Amino acid sequence: MKLVFASNNKNKIQEIKHQLPDDIELLSLEDIGCTEDIPETADTIEGNAILKADYVTQKYGYNCFADDTGLEVEALNGEPGVYSARYAGKQKDANDNMDKLLLNLKGKSNRNAMFKTVIALNLNGEQHLFTGIVNGVITTNKAGDKGFGYDPIFKPEGLDLTFAQISMDEKAKLSHRGRAVQQLIAFLKK
Repeated sequence: MKLVFASNNKNKIQEIKHQLPDDIELLSLEDIGCTEDIPETADTIEGNAILKADYVTQKYGYNCFADDTGLEVEALNGEPGVYSARYAGKQKDANDNMDKLLLNLKGKSNRNAMFKTVIALNLNGEQHLFTGIVNGVITTNKAGDKGFGYDPIFKPEGLDLTFAQISMDEKAKLSHRGRAVQQLIAFLKK
């Protein structure tokens, strides 16, 4: 089976390819000749995943899936949320985003946070949604050099390491995206 993953984020593509069974061929946006930035104008994580999946299906005609992820921090009323990728500006720089988040949390004792990924799958004319959530805390300093995005400052519940300090296999089992992808795979195997 061929499926387009509506992303050009090489880190995300690698993470998801790592989890998919060999009988699913994953194509990126680049692979199908989609070079434009797909608008993410919805006010929810679900909405952005749906927008991206629908864009690829309508414009290119492929079965595809898209994801959107947000980090929601309790003490910041759910920020950065739907704006996680561009929290510190349009440049979408992970270090800038982490620095802004750490600054906004300075002096706050409540560092509880939740990562949420929603995958929208468009398959044979039907749409299906899969949601993965992981609770944790925002650390006071960056730690680790694996992963991407907010991984160096997010410590999931039950682990004394950040996502950036664990292997891709460990992260796939624990993470929000890993959990959503597991649901996607289980659905595709039916």
